[in-house]
Amino acid sequence: MDDMSGLLVWTNLPDLQSADALAHHVLARRLAACVNILPAVQSVYRWQGAIEEAVEISVVIKTTAARYDALQQAITAMHPYEVPEIIAIPIRAGLPAYLDWLRKETGGDEDVS
Repeated sequence: MDDMSGLLVWTNLPDLQSADALAHHVLARRLAACVNILPAVQSVYRWQGAIEEAVEISVVIKTTAARYDALQQAITAMHPYEVPEIIAIPIRAGLPAYLDWLRKETGGDEDVS
């Protein structure tokens, strides 16, 4: 995968406020071109030997491979969980104009906030 390949990065947060803060933070730093904040989901998972349940907000972040390391650092720094879910899924195909836009919007290091 080259550095300009697109990625979908998935994470879950405990509430809408933290999801919104993360979205604005990564967009302002051009670590993402778009962030989708999805409605509340019920998560059931194993943690430290026990089955847990929580209502979470899923966040899907569109970025490039070149921006992934900095994005992961930003998510980790802002995330309230001890071990946040951060999963990157390669975009294998898509509308060329959309993928060009994604690369353009994540192409700079400047903070535009």
